[in-house]
Amino acid sequence: MALFSDQPGDEGLPGRERGFAMAAVMTMTTMAVFDGSMINIALPQIARSLDASLGATVWVSNGYLLSAAMTLAIFAALSSRIGFRSIFAFGLGLFTLASVGCALSSSLDMLVIMRVLQGIGGAATLSIGPAILRSVFPNRLLGRILGLNALLIGTSTAIAPILGGTILSTLSWQWLFAINIPLGIIALLLTLRVIPNNPALKREPFDYAGALLSAVALGALIMAADAFTHPGNGDLTTAVIFASIAILTGLAFIWVQQRVTKPLLPLNIFSSSRFSLAALTSLASFVSQGITFIALPFLFQSVYGYSALVSALLFTPWPIGIILAAPHAGRLADRYSAAIISTAGLCIFAIGLTLLAMLPEHAQAWDICLRSLICGIGFGCFQSPNNKEMLSNASRENSGYASGVLAIMRTFGQCLGAAFVGVMMSIYAQNSAVHFSLWMAVIATVLAIMLSVSRLRGYKLAKV
Repeated sequence: MALFSDQPGDEGLPGRERGFAMAAVMTMTTMAVFDGSMINIALPQIARSLDASLGATVWVSNGYLLSAAMTLAIFAALSSRIGFRSIFAFGLGLFTLASVGCALSSSLDMLVIMRVLQGIGGAATLSIGPAILRSVFPNRLLGRILGLNALLIGTSTAIAPILGGTILSTLSWQWLFAINIPLGIIALLLTLRVIPNNPALKREPFDYAGALLSAVALGALIMAADAFTHPGNGDLTTAVIFASIAILTGLAFIWVQQRVTKPLLPLNIFSSSRFSLAALTSLASFVSQGITFIALPFLFQSVYGYSALVSALLFTPWPIGIILAAPHAGRLADRYSAAIISTAGLCIFAIGLTLLAMLPEHAQAWDICLRSLICGIGFGCFQSPNNKEMLSNASRENSGYASGVLAIMRTFGQCLGAAFVGVMMSIYAQNSAVHFSLWMAVIATVLAIMLSVSRLRGYKLAKV
């Protein structure tokens, strides 16, 4: 209840209205995260239902991820010109209507188009969700609310396959989208009622060149990562082409941002070393998580011989660990150095990943669960303090941009991690590829620790 208490000098909304705003943001966040990962398990059923090839059906998933990635930075920039409430309501409304379209789709083409629209709506909300929470809650509670948000994202990502499998075992794939409709309507009504627009909107020209370059760069990077996950010289050539496009347009984007009067993403936001290091730490940690979430199902099913349902259940300790750790880590980040707490969380995460990489050939379920629990506790301790470190080291007028950077780091970290596992699968035998990938996740986490430690110089444990 401390989240909704009022004290003199509090920024943001009164306590009761904070609750409604939090419900709107977190409901939409849950739907967007679920639809980004829950649908994968339904692809075979969708292919059979719509009489489509499995290869073509993959675009039901890729279309969502691609459109979301291409528009994250654009919506983060628009939030300072149009306002948080307007952008969030637009994204929420589009996502809900697209969910209706997905549930009613009678062909693969229609479903893919609806998924692209869903991705755009999801990007509009995910890019500014943390910024809205910062504008709604006072600074004294920022760590706690970001801890709950991190808990929600981590838990939703981990349990999405389990929920998807449960729904598909009793209902058709259309219900994976239909469940968004009542939730979306409720969240939209709350959004229009309580979420504020930015206090001082900027009436200034929009950076169309930057928007185009960012969309092409981010989209090409996603396509390159996807191509790397498939074996074959043709796919490798495609991956190299897309990677080259991503690099060239990324460099062009930086060049344009340095020269336009009102850039899409003000590069001075990275002048804070604490913000930049927190962003890079987040990227490296989500690469680790992306690798692990793809590699473990292969380990559980192909190496240990567990069924798909049992494999999904073996993931349960991971979100439980996040649930146990994230709220406490957020509260601690309001009292002590967020960087120190997040670094400690990364160390625990690295220990858990090392234990998973060292699993014996005939591991018992309880042993796997214990090691996964340690990973969840570590990641829960890391994520919310690190998110606070990012947002608190950007000015309030740049909080929308900072929120967008946070979403981009998460999206691309997971995507690059998944692509790495795909590359390993195309090079090595499955067993070797899985274990090598898990060790690379450990290395990526060690890199994240090194980045995180580098920001601790001159820190005091207690906040002044």
